[in-house]
Amino acid sequence: MYKLLDTIVRVLKRIIPEPIVSFFRPIYHRTISLLMAITYGFPAKKLTVIGVTGTKGKSTVAEMLFAILSEGGNNTALASTIRFAIGKESKPNLFKMTLQGRGFIQSFMKKALSGKCTHMVVEITSESVLQARHWFLYLNGLVVTNIQPEHIERHGSFEKYVSAKRTIVRALEKSPKKNRVLVANADVPETKKFLDAHVTRSIGFSENDLENVISTDTEVSFTYDHTYFVLPIPGKFNVMNALSAIKLADYIGVPRTVTVSALKKLTRIPGRVERIEEGQDFMAVVDYAHTPDSLKALYEAFPNHRKICVLGNTGGGRDTWKRSAMGKIADEFCDKIILTNEDPYDEDPISIVEAMASVMQKKPLIIMDRKDAIRAALRAARTGDAVLISGKGTDPYIMEENGKKTPWSDAAVVREILADIIKK
Repeated sequence: MYKLLDTIVRVLKRIIPEPIVSFFRPIYHRTISLLMAITYGFPAKKLTVIGVTGTKGKSTVAEMLFAILSEGGNNTALASTIRFAIGKESKPNLFKMTLQGRGFIQSFMKKALSGKCTHMVVEITSESVLQARHWFLYLNGLVVTNIQPEHIERHGSFEKYVSAKRTIVRALEKSPKKNRVLVANADVPETKKFLDAHVTRSIGFSENDLENVISTDTEVSFTYDHTYFVLPIPGKFNVMNALSAIKLADYIGVPRTVTVSALKKLTRIPGRVERIEEGQDFMAVVDYAHTPDSLKALYEAFPNHRKICVLGNTGGGRDTWKRSAMGKIADEFCDKIILTNEDPYDEDPISIVEAMASVMQKKPLIIMDRKDAIRAALRAARTGDAVLISGKGTDPYIMEENGKKTPWSDAAVVREILADIIKK
């Protein structure tokens, strides 16, 4: 049904003036959300639904919550940028969007119920708000990881971006569920303000809650509320991600011992500081870092290594301000820099990397073919080096002009090249 509606809308867009289309667009999206919820019987009403939003860390927190709930014996579903899971069955997210619309999420929740799920963790983006995809999720809880400048061109301003996030908080406020909980970052001014939400309980999380934080190349450990936690994934920034998941789990009644066990078993999150091991004597890491702060955090996670960095700039035609910022960060932290293609869309990819290179003191190597760029980085690595490949994470495509999508996997490419290098 929704495919037919999409076809009708595309035809109408060709014959109706844009101002009229813009006026009716919100009504259309809300109507679609309502129709799809009706079609699938409002499945969210029968699930404990935990939403995760924020600029950074959404997928990681979603994976942590999924692991914690599953460890506690709850049959849980997950809808995230990385993958879709119903219990132990999982498949990668190949849509190149986080929260799918046009009925997908309602259909997925219906399948989760058919799979005997009682809980669901779902990532919610600010862009999905513009199309009312968050409607009828009937949240029980929401984690807001942080807010930083992102998608500014899409929303029009940082203030409007923050407002879109606030809309997700309002969805929690309006949810008919009992015992609604909001967990939000108290160290970020914008998210701290969300803690005034009219819900059953608002819980802030802060670096001040933590003690004895230790970060190594392979894990981070910390103490919170007299409990010792170990995360077998690198990156000090993951401590705050874990803290938000811990506080949510505490509130909904997950025993602390279960949370400790679940996090200790979480050895890999695809595309999130993901170490690729093929027997090489250096580190190869794939990460989704695509904002200045996340890129800096990635580089800071490996302070004692010579860093060979492969990066581009996600999203041709948008967030152009990030190019100089990310170029400067790479220039500061990386020993060898290789600039490459990422997702140029309809923009000239050369102009994107040249904008990044223009702010660098070190002379970067520019290799536009992403596979060749990764190969050059891996071949240049010496014992103990860290090859850090950022920007794509688990993204399944490289987005090019005229809507062209080239199937892609940074991790698969790294494994292929490493196997070839080791063989020789």
